[in-house]
Amino acid sequence: MGKGQIKLSGKTAIILGATGLTGGYLLQMLLKDERYIKIRLFSRSSIGFSHPKLEEHIVDLLTLESHKADFLADEVFCCIGTTKAKTPDTEMYKKIDFGIPVSAAKIGRENGIETFLVISAMGANSKSAVSYNRIKGEMEEAVLKCGIPNTYILQPSLIGGKREEKRIGEWLAKQFMKVLNFVLVGPLEKYRSIEPEVIAGTMVWLANNNYGNDRIQSHEIEKIYRSHF
Repeated sequence: MGKGQIKLSGKTAIILGATGLTGGYLLQMLLKDERYIKIRLFSRSSIGFSHPKLEEHIVDLLTLESHKADFLADEVFCCIGTTKAKTPDTEMYKKIDFGIPVSAAKIGRENGIETFLVISAMGANSKSAVSYNRIKGEMEEAVLKCGIPNTYILQPSLIGGKREEKRIGEWLAKQFMKVLNFVLVGPLEKYRSIEPEVIAGTMVWLANNNYGNDRIQSHEIEKIYRSHF
């Protein structure tokens, strides 16, 4: 997919999922970044603080279309995602992990937004027998079909960091991955766990630079971050 011109200053960004782990890091980075003059948040709940750059929209993200008039920006950062444990109902799971990003991309295209970044997952594949991977793959294909010129899909491995909610299985997996990361080298490095601030930083860099691939795997995310931060 060809990349378009990138606006480099005086920008407005939209974040979906700023109350989440990666979205929280992303928000702090954009608030400190002098290239951005306004950050619009679309969330189910408030982040709990104010800032001169900040504009909050407390909305039901499943009905994002009804907020199209406010969905105006140079860039959209979509950090929305759930888990099977948190959302066991398959229909609701798809509404969140597929429906919200695709709806945001469609509205963004209609509103002339030039840059769209979304967090997917390693193993995303629309043909996968694993429903989680299949839904992520279907989301990626639908987002790309929207045709926003600068579209980037990040495919991280297991995301590290400390979440507010307790996910025992995920916590154990993270502890295991901390040890395993040391032996995952060469072609296996893409399976290493990755920190949320690394994903957030790479999203900001991609929003301000042209990059050859529209799908960025976990080890590429890490390399971009280490090269520029």
